Amino acid sequence: MTLQFNGVWYDISIQTTDCKALNSIPGHDNGETAMIKFTKMHGTGNDYVIIDGRKLKTASYGKLARAMSDRHYGVGSDGILVLLESKTADFRMRMFNPDGSEAEMCGNGIRCFARYLYDNRITNKKELRIETAAGTKSLELVVKNKHVTSITVTMGEPILRRDRIPMIGNQGMVVGESLQMEDGSRFTITAVSMGNPHAVIFVEEIDKFPVDKYGPLVEHHRLFPNRTNVEFIKVLNRNEVVQRTWERGTGETLSCGTGASAVTAACVLNKLTERKILIHLRGGDLRTEWREDDNTIYLSGPAVEVFKGEWPG
Repeated sequence: MTLQFNGVWYDISIQTTDCKALNSIPGHDNGETAMIKFTKMHGTGNDYVIIDGRKLKTASYGKLARAMSDRHYGVGSDGILVLLESKTADFRMRMFNPDGSEAEMCGNGIRCFARYLYDNRITNKKELRIETAAGTKSLELVVKNKHVTSITVTMGEPILRRDRIPMIGNQGMVVGESLQMEDGSRFTITAVSMGNPHAVIFVEEIDKFPVDKYGPLVEHHRLFPNRTNVEFIKVLNRNEVVQRTWERGTGETLSCGTGASAVTAACVLNKLTERKILIHLRGGDLRTEWREDDNTIYLSGPAVEVFKGEWPG
């Protein structure tokens, strides 16, 4: 595998033939030697491997995601983003989790995706429309001295109807509803979909909260037929909150853009914050706003390139 960091290319050799990575690389067993060029990026610590799939032939993006996302044997990431052509927007983005499942949308990922397009001169547009499995999203790039400094994503209207999240139970909104866990504990949740499902839980202690214990219990709760992402939130004041996220199919991540958007809606619905807030995540800060005039949530934050490389395909 070859990597480019700060403009310098490095060759990295795998010395063992029984490495898990080699066994899981699409095409390895049949002797194919074509290399897949990729760029690793992150948005407030939520990191993704981006590949141009417009001319790429692969049997399974899910299998590729499992191999490349592995933090011990692969590149290491919270998933892969695949660039494809779109008939309805400027470009199409598909997202695959580290477990190989396909996700509808990622707020941090789509910012990285937009910067990837601009930095690699695939487009010179500063306003983009990206097709995702959660619908077409509009993005605005802030460019200073030819460098992208921030990206605002039009995340769309929050979906609040229970059956559309989806969540099993009585129809209507899920705001401040009690949810019993398998271990007997209970949480008060607010459920929101931003094209993907989120369960938002407000807690008093955030730093020591056992996210790795309760995150998967909520994710796989029987009331969420498609599983769910889970946000644990501490409200600091009317304008700031702290967020930790357990992502469906991934585990705890340093940041989650769709989660931050869902949190914004949940905070307003529970009358805990203003509509425009600053969200502190383990990987950095994101700014969100749920505007009353168009009922749309806007997400703003950075996107950073980590390195480029090539992966055996």
